[in-house]
Amino acid sequence: MNTKIVDTSEPITLVGGGELAPGALAEALALAPVLVAADGGAAAALAAGHVPRAVIGDFDSLSDAVRAQLSPETLHPVAEQDSTDFDKALRGIAAPAVLAVGFLGARVDHQLAAFATLVQGHETPCVLVGETEVIFHLTRAVGLPARAGEVISLFPMQEVQGRSQGLEWPIEGLRMSPMGRIGTSNRALGPVRLEVEGPGLLAIVPRRLLAAVLAAVRLDR
Repeated sequence: MNTKIVDTSEPITLVGGGELAPGALAEALALAPVLVAADGGAAAALAAGHVPRAVIGDFDSLSDAVRAQLSPETLHPVAEQDSTDFDKALRGIAAPAVLAVGFLGARVDHQLAAFATLVQGHETPCVLVGETEVIFHLTRAVGLPARAGEVISLFPMQEVQGRSQGLEWPIEGLRMSPMGRIGTSNRALGPVRLEVEGPGLLAIVPRRLLAAVLAAVRLDR
């Protein structure tokens, strides 16, 4: 997918067809006002009173009733079955960042697929928004205004190393791996700074930090 379906200088809210955390769509749209749906996420967008600028996916979850409420030019089918609709949508987007809602909760296999998609090297940074946490791929140094005692979890999707400031258990010198040492349930001592050497590390932080995470990961376009 070389030609982008949606190319914008504003952050994008991407809504999926999974479980929507309470208030997540409205919170995301306040920060990322361009709305795109991944396949069946169009139904959730319409139910909340929003019409997506584009709908991207294989359309196996897009009902005829929902399709009838959308302009044909907003529909962008991607027929291949080798990737998820989340991945298809991210490959079709060029933006400073994406806030993805409706991809966490409900089915565990869908959540695992979303985590795998996050670390696959898409051009646009993406943040998954859940009920109590947000999750993003740590690809560069970020600073976050965490509060003492807040949980800051780091989960390696492959072997990776990094450095931290402001964590109760620093990660410098640790070789993290999904088959060995992971970094879940760490705690902030106050504001934190995280750095990583190479791809593959997911950061899981309190949802109240969403705006700060967006500011930290977004690209200048």
